[in-house]
Amino acid sequence: MQGKSPVLLVCEHASNHIPSRYNRLGLTDKAVQSHIAWDPGALDVAQHLVKMLDAALVAQKISRLVYDCNRPPSSPDAMRAISEIYRIPGNENLTAADIQARIDTVYTPFRTTLGQTIEQRITDGFDPVIVTIHSFTPEYNGKPRDVEIGILHDVDSRLADKMLGLADQKYNIQRNAPYGPDDGVTHTLLDQAVSRGLKNVMIEIRNDLLETLQGRHDVVIWLAELISSAIISEKEVA
Repeated sequence: MQGKSPVLLVCEHASNHIPSRYNRLGLTDKAVQSHIAWDPGALDVAQHLVKMLDAALVAQKISRLVYDCNRPPSSPDAMRAISEIYRIPGNENLTAADIQARIDTVYTPFRTTLGQTIEQRITDGFDPVIVTIHSFTPEYNGKPRDVEIGILHDVDSRLADKMLGLADQKYNIQRNAPYGPDDGVTHTLLDQAVSRGLKNVMIEIRNDLLETLQGRHDVVIWLAELISSAIISEKEVA
């Protein structure tokens, strides 16, 4: 999707689709529907933000259990054999050829598409702002999470700083929570945005906020206003 604003939305964990050649990675229907396979609600939020912000969107259509496109090939989390309480049989004992095949068919095409989209928008006269959209669980390993929306960044905190400074108290907002750079979650930001000097931010939304139409609507409206205000504020400073 190509919009007329500088915002380029990215959703690496948009889908829980596992191509048939992987035999569902040996997982049950319940496991494939769970958050280990994707970020529930993230794509819906991103698609609504496309309309609200007149933004572009690049979304991965294959489950992160096949390959987590927010991880580089060198990361042990790119193709996990265990995710929380779940064993991923189809990711156990992968050969070098198996690993390379997934890199070639899942990670590289996504990375290339995103990079080409960014470069085309630069050519078209945009100053792209990269915003990645994720969701997370209200509880992790038995511990509840108070944070409702996380504003994440790596070495470039320009946009995150603006958003945190402008955010109201509608939600429990925290910096680099429930994850941060030390957890290896900022690969896309570093690889695609920081490397080009582009403003960027990663947004994590607690997925219980997205379970109803009203909840998703409220989050989208709130995020759209915050992102727009932060970008306008950045332009005024510049």
